[in-house]
Amino acid sequence: MGLRLATGAVEGQKHRMFDQLTQSLQTTFKNLRGQGRLSEENIKDALREVRMALLEADVHYQVVKDFVKKVRESAMGEEVLNSVSPGQQFIKIVHDEMETLLGGEQVEFLPGHPQSIVMLGLHGVGKTTTTGKLARRFKGEGKKVLLVGCDIRRPAAVDQLRVLADQAGVEMLGPMPGETVPALGMRARQQASTSGAEIVIYDTGGRLQIDEELVREVEELTRVTDAQNKVLVIDAAMGQESVNVAETFHERCSLTGLILTKLDGDARGGAALSVRSVTGCPILMVGVGEKQEDLQPFYPSRMADRILGMGDVVSLVEKAQEAFDESEMERMEKRLFSGKMNLDDFLSQIRQMKKLGSMGQIMDMMPGMPNISSEEKAKAADMGQRQTKKFEAILLSMTPKERQRPGIINAKRRKRIADGSGTRVKDVNDLIKQFNQAQKMTKKLKKMKSKLPRMAKGMMPRM
Repeated sequence: MGLRLATGAVEGQKHRMFDQLTQSLQTTFKNLRGQGRLSEENIKDALREVRMALLEADVHYQVVKDFVKKVRESAMGEEVLNSVSPGQQFIKIVHDEMETLLGGEQVEFLPGHPQSIVMLGLHGVGKTTTTGKLARRFKGEGKKVLLVGCDIRRPAAVDQLRVLADQAGVEMLGPMPGETVPALGMRARQQASTSGAEIVIYDTGGRLQIDEELVREVEELTRVTDAQNKVLVIDAAMGQESVNVAETFHERCSLTGLILTKLDGDARGGAALSVRSVTGCPILMVGVGEKQEDLQPFYPSRMADRILGMGDVVSLVEKAQEAFDESEMERMEKRLFSGKMNLDDFLSQIRQMKKLGSMGQIMDMMPGMPNISSEEKAKAADMGQRQTKKFEAILLSMTPKERQRPGIINAKRRKRIADGSGTRVKDVNDLIKQFNQAQKMTKKLKKMKSKLPRMAKGMMPRM
């Protein structure tokens, strides 16, 4: 339907979270597929590899022990032993147990009138940034949101939250001089009642470690605001330490949910597989990037799919629906079947596709892609980024007339366009070649579309 576009910002050479785990599990499953039948011996060998892969991914040892035990109990059943596809059956067992480990079902924030959320977390985990992202998401759902800056010891944190509130287009309430956190909470509740806010999010002060003052502050804030949700923001890159932090917070503050940040980073990913099991608290949301829209609901089944190399097409489609301009897509579709597509349309397509995120993120969501090595992903992301920048520069170096009438771009114009965009004439030729190929494809699609009604009519039974 258009150019073979790569998308988003380059991720450099860093490893994607879960890459190592995914590749290790893929190797284990591949070896098992060669077996004619599941037996106690090859199940034992496969489980040993699964155990090592999980431990290397920094999953908590007790979580690994329990997980492997449950998989062994399921895999040793009579139905599995008689299966004609032992490898596939074993993958399904691991998938189902991993989905259970991650929580089983997607969990929402607890309801209320207004729905109140107290955000907790240590310094540096991205709590205030995540608060802003969450506000933007609720605002996008058509809800009226009030942000409350409860970090009374750090004026910079309140200022940051105010900026994020402006970016998200929501109301923000900060502390007055000498005001305590509980007093601010009471004032925020009154403000929410007056303004009709449906969601109130309290961004509490961070700590280097949990202490008595924090516990008392959270308890009092929760009491005076009648907050239903006490949510801990955890940096997934912290590894085992994040599990300890979550466990301590839950013990002292009775958490209702977790949000994991930096799931797009280069950590091994064990925290995501451990915190739910260790604390018993559901993972509500995950942060997958630095942009305000890079906060997503957590779906255990989809995460299990991605970890096992099955992709996550549903999330990719949802991301596209959220990122793409619907009216622009409708316009593009009409242009496609009208046969009037030009290079302005290609430029629009590039800009739409860039909204999806990085090439690496998209590859992670595509079936069969997650088992590609980190080096190959980094290389593909870098190549895609450079190609996207190059094509966009070439298109912007053309005159509006040239983009609207590509047929007039002769050799002299191609040389000028290449010089103006800092590229080679060959790059300009490649872009125009792809445009011509796309035009041929659209003509075929148009013919197929025109034949559909007649084909359908021919398939109707005669009376």
